Amino acid sequence: MTQKVLTFIMAGGKGERLYPLTRDRAKPAVPFGGIYRVIDFTLSNCINSGLRKIYILTQYKSASLQAHIRLGWNILPSELKQFIEILPAQKRVGESWYLGTADAIFQNLYTLEIDHPDEVLILAGDHIYKMNYEAMIEYHQQIGADLTVGVVETAKENSAHCGVVDVDSQCQVTGFQEKPKNPKVIPDKPDKVYASMGVYVFKSPVIEQELGEDAKNDKSTHDFGKDIIPQMLKKGMKVCVYNFLGENKKKARYWRDIGTIDAYYEANMELVQVDPVFNLYDKEWPIRTYQEQFPPAKTVFSGERDHSRVGLVLDSIVSGGCIISGGKVLRSILSCNVRVNSYSEISDSILMEGVNVGRHAKIKRAIIDKDVNIPEGTIIGYDPKDDKKRFHLTESGIVVVAKGTEIK
Repeated sequence: MTQKVLTFIMAGGKGERLYPLTRDRAKPAVPFGGIYRVIDFTLSNCINSGLRKIYILTQYKSASLQAHIRLGWNILPSELKQFIEILPAQKRVGESWYLGTADAIFQNLYTLEIDHPDEVLILAGDHIYKMNYEAMIEYHQQIGADLTVGVVETAKENSAHCGVVDVDSQCQVTGFQEKPKNPKVIPDKPDKVYASMGVYVFKSPVIEQELGEDAKNDKSTHDFGKDIIPQMLKKGMKVCVYNFLGENKKKARYWRDIGTIDAYYEANMELVQVDPVFNLYDKEWPIRTYQEQFPPAKTVFSGERDHSRVGLVLDSIVSGGCIISGGKVLRSILSCNVRVNSYSEISDSILMEGVNVGRHAKIKRAIIDKDVNIPEGTIIGYDPKDDKKRFHLTESGIVVVAKGTEIK
């Protein structure tokens, strides 16, 4: 069934609210959970759902993302007409780059003539969740919808941060609101709204027709939520919602939009809990990625001779190639090839690949991006005024040290 589905993953966004993590890379290429990139979760969902024709649409600072896809996701046999391919912005239909989510697909509609799909699945490449897209596609086909929109139930008070889909009692879409202050709630659930997941299933002829019309509209923002859905509703077309269930095997449904530094930090910190909300360890729904060949993680010094010099890791995720050499790591996530030297302390922090922490350094509630050397005795996360002078500081007090920063 999924053989006749063509998948597009939107991966060209700047992720401005994630700056400086997105200073040198697109949002889907941002590291997450120690060894992953954000896009790995969407791609793993595709593979686990049996989808084998996947285009990744890139635009903003895509070099890091392209390298990751080339090295880690070249896994499908082309002789069987299966592929994961990157489609960079090419100005195929005019002189503009992608003007919006709908325009990005419109500029690549030529691929439908090559692959002849029955349905087109459109996904965002910058969310953390597990989902069986095949179940959604089957639902879309069974009800005969022109468009099916993936939605997740969220508290009414969160509506100011998401696109809200209005529905009737038959789960048919009646409208779309972008970050409304007074949203329409789910029928029979006055404290809940349906947030759009950025997941859409279209009948192939429908998406060609609707995107073609939208491209001619000079007043359009060329966005699926703001423009395409209202355009289809005006025509009386059948637009339905699919209520996200997930494959996380936990009571709570897990879907995270990590669009801000604080949201990104919180989603990572959830992983080091005793019973994490998001399950990375389910062998029946594995999350794939690309990893370099690093040696196993290692701790050094037991404190037998010097009680203050102990290589200690508690309630943390430690990736390959890490050496905890006489330092302490608490409730933190260490990506590959991180070194924590003697007498240093790391707590409630995220250290990305290649970070070196000098002796006697102390780091708390911080995100240290790739290839940063923390000099001996450096203090980060303890004095907001000092941190703000040197680094990026969020409203909640998370310190972010940008990639390659030289700290004096």
